[in-house]
Amino acid sequence: MDNDTPLFKLTVGEFLELQNAQIKLLFSAKNSKYEYGIKGLAKTLGCSRSKASRIKASGILDEAIFQNGKMIIIDKDKALELFNNIKDKK
Repeated sequence: MDNDTPLFKLTVGEFLELQNAQIKLLFSAKNSKYEYGIKGLAKTLGCSRSKASRIKASGILDEAIFQNGKMIIIDKDKALELFNNIKDKK
């Protein structure tokens, strides 16, 4: 099977194999341990980019954020743990 094969020419087995491969790719992307940038932090915390930027600047998540120049890498699990600890204290 190549990329030029029309969908109607696939057997049921080939179609299911293709579908399962796409599902595995989707779940592996969702279960990624890291997010990148302010946009990724906002996605992880479920807030706007401006709010994520303010949270990052506050230092609350310093243990979960690695930054080299403009490149920001966020450990999602650690960030959520730190964020929830702060929310619980209030």
